[in-house]
Order: sequence, then structure tokens, then C-alpha cells
Amino acid sequence: MTVQTGIQPISATRRAKDRLVQALVYLAFALAVIPLVSVLWLVVKNGAGRFDMEFFTHSMRNIGARDAGGGAYHAIIGTLEQVLLASLIAVPIGLLTAVYLVEYGEGGRLSRIISFFVDVMTGVPSVVSGLFVLAFWILVLGMSFSGFAGALALSILMMPVVVRATEEMLRLVPRELREASYALGVPKWRTIVKVVLPTALPGIVTGVMLAVARVAGETAPLLLTVFVTDSINNDPFNGPQMGLPLYVFNQTILPTDVAVDRAWTGALTLILIVMLLNLVARLITWWRSPARRR
Repeated sequence: MTVQTGIQPISATRRAKDRLVQALVYLAFALAVIPLVSVLWLVVKNGAGRFDMEFFTHSMRNIGARDAGGGAYHAIIGTLEQVLLASLIAVPIGLLTAVYLVEYGEGGRLSRIISFFVDVMTGVPSVVSGLFVLAFWILVLGMSFSGFAGALALSILMMPVVVRATEEMLRLVPRELREASYALGVPKWRTIVKVVLPTALPGIVTGVMLAVARVAGETAPLLLTVFVTDSINNDPFNGPQMGLPLYVFNQTILPTDVAVDRAWTGALTLILIVMLLNLVARLITWWRSPARRR
């Protein structure tokens, strides 16, 4: 009887502590979600007014600051092309760098140097990448403002995110899988391609989408490299090209309600594009996953 009486207060205390910690976790989750939900609600509420076909099929050519109408077709095309080009540049470089760090250069001097510079690039402000491309690509080499110049600046911001995300996912792949492949006589490069990368693919795709979301809303690099235009330019390699972040910025500074409404709708469109790209990437990952093939 004495032993049981001594145990029960301890058990009750532990349950009380567990409930307290659980309540604190829920409170922290609510505090983290409330700003996100409020931002989404504000963007949807203010952007729904101009969310129509005209907004998605027309540009701002010959539309004044006080004129109603106009759209962001030219900015949507520019953003899609710039993010696609930046991904084509950054993802292969980031993926190969992470493979080297994990599979070939672990513990080596070159690996430590690369890791150091990746960490430095992670903290570089976005405007610095834009200034670098402006100084080297446009001023030194004499290239013109273009969507490709903006993609170069965005790729600089994407690379460290892709490298770090891919590196962490590759380290999570069990070493037993590699050793089993080596035991069957499979070369290391083929083990990486056929075993390691498919196993880490969901995490790699998540990292790539984080990098895309990171650069899709950047304004400063585009302002320095892409410039601003109200016309449709489907060629990212020739002439100024608009982007949705630039479009939102350009409409926000105009002192009219119709321009601000267009800015809100542009912000909503940018969020929906990132969400759609994320959904497509998830579907591709599910379709190509080893578990589904079995």
C-alpha cells in the first residue's frame, strides 16, 4: 500500500507535465500558423477582385496608371521562363556538388572548401547576386537586360539551397543500400544513379521546390538585370522582360487604387504558381518513386 501511494503522485505529475508540454506545442503551432493564414487571407481577399481572364490574357501595354483593366500576362510568362532557366542552371550544378560532397569528397580539403563557400553563398543578400550579374554580364561583357540575365542572378541564389537540401537527403540514405549494391559488383557511379538518387528523390524534389519558392518572389535581382517593360516579350535572351515580383512592385508604387488591385492579384498569382509547381513536382516524385514501381 505504501509503495502504490508513492507511485501515483509521480504518475499524475508526469501526466500533468506531458499535457502542459503538449499544450505549449499546440500554442507554438498556432502562433506559427496564424501569421501564415492571415497573410494568405489578406492576399486572397484583396486579389480576388481582379482575378479574371483579362488579367491573365493581357499585358500593361498602353495602360496608364489611372486606367482600369490591363493584366499580367507578360509578367507571368517572364516569371515562368526566368525560374525555368534558373532551375536548369542551378539544379544540375547543385545536385552534382552535393553528390561530390557526400559520395566522393567526404572529409577532404576540397570538400571543406566547397562547404565553406556554400555556407557563404547561403547568406548572400539577393541584391548582391543582382549586382554581380549587372556588373559582369551587362556592364563588362556588354550584354543587354534580359530574362536570361535575371535567371543567372536567381540561379546564384538557388544553388546553395539545392546543395544543402540534396546533401542532407543523400546522407539519410542507409549505407547498407550502398554496400549491398557494391557487393553485387555494381560500380559506384551506377550505385549513385540507380540506388542513392532514387531513394533520396522525394527529399531532393522538396529541396528544389524550396529553392524555387525562394527565388520566385525576388524583386531586387530582377530590377537590376531584367529591367521593366509593359509589353510581352517571349524571348528571355533578348531585351527587357517583366516578372511577377517586378509587376507587383511596379504597380504598388503607383498612387491609384486600380494599380494596387492589380498588385494584389499579381501577388495571389505568384503564390498560386508556386503552389502549382509544388503540386506537379510532388506528382512526378510519386510517379517515379521506387515504392510505386514495386
